[in-house]
Amino acid sequence: MNQRANVIPDALYEENQYTQRVNDNVRKKRKKKVNRKNVTFTNDSIYNLNEQISSLSEKDTVNQGHLYAQDENVDYTFDHDETEKQRVAQPPVVEENKQVTNEAEKLGTDEAPIIEYAEEPLLPLIDACAPLVDILHDLWTYVNMALEETPEEPPDGLTVDESAAIRLYTIEWTAPHRSLYSMLNYTLKNYSREELRPYFRYMKLFLTALVKLPCSPPLTVWRGVTKDLSAEFPPGTPVTWWSFSSTTTELTVLENNMYLGTTGARTLFSVEAINGRTIRAHSHFVTEDEILLLPGTHMIVQSQFSPATDLYIIHLKQVIPNETLLQPPFEGACLYPKITRPWYRKKRIVIPLAILVTMCIVATIIGAILGSRAANKEPRMYAFFDVL
Repeated sequence: MNQRANVIPDALYEENQYTQRVNDNVRKKRKKKVNRKNVTFTNDSIYNLNEQISSLSEKDTVNQGHLYAQDENVDYTFDHDETEKQRVAQPPVVEENKQVTNEAEKLGTDEAPIIEYAEEPLLPLIDACAPLVDILHDLWTYVNMALEETPEEPPDGLTVDESAAIRLYTIEWTAPHRSLYSMLNYTLKNYSREELRPYFRYMKLFLTALVKLPCSPPLTVWRGVTKDLSAEFPPGTPVTWWSFSSTTTELTVLENNMYLGTTGARTLFSVEAINGRTIRAHSHFVTEDEILLLPGTHMIVQSQFSPATDLYIIHLKQVIPNETLLQPPFEGACLYPKITRPWYRKKRIVIPLAILVTMCIVATIIGAILGSRAANKEPRMYAFFDVL
């Protein structure tokens, strides 16, 4: 972050106590070995990474201050009524303005295309998360949780690490600490791409997994914020969401008081999405039909209306941008579905085919005319010779 925030003393004490507990637990389990298809690691490797935590100086621990800092642009409230397998704070669908990027919410980001992450090597999840150890609280607990929940043969042809990377993104950290998805998306929206660099290795693995998932067919998805944003989205305005954006196909989900509610100022975004990814099969919350939109999702405001007091609905249509906003994670990766047009709509085929058909018709007509003339002349010749 651009500024270092002060660490709450109690939080610092709890962090040090946590580090000691981690090391004690790891030493007890060093002999345990976890083997999975596509990924193999031992508790020794995890121990080495946890040693990085224990070796952090007090100065390094202070770097985690932004986890506790009260930024005026972020809502740090949490719902403690979280139940198992239910995400309380879905990234963009429910949190106040955390995932919506528009002209009023740039807050210092350079809005440069997201390119350099693609140059990172594709690493196992543990190695990909190593640069985030001093950014995310209790990171290895959640990494292990994601790996343990991932089957040995994940669906959609993903490796264990790739599937676990998606699962880690969906996990909610224990309050008051901010989750991976929250920190990643906040950095994507509000800071320069240089500040995003610690996330590059994880983004490489995460986006590699996402682009391997089939694109959802074009469909309308929903997301909402508890705020009136209608004035910031006049029809015809181009809009780019720079963060990962969670959406839902079920509008009734947003009516839950835990999310958007039914009272107060609310804005619903109706998005005609063309390249969303359904991540339910790889999510920590297996009951949620979450459609994830990739960073750099570019849209045009189609219309807006207010069907009820304090309720505003904004219709957005996703379009493929003219320039690269998000570099594909690997060569040959497709961020957008391939558009296949009917053969009769392709100009390269229609024009030559039309010319060929026309030439055939003309040749047939000319041949018929010449043939009829030749046939009419032959009887006259025979008649002339008969007279002679």
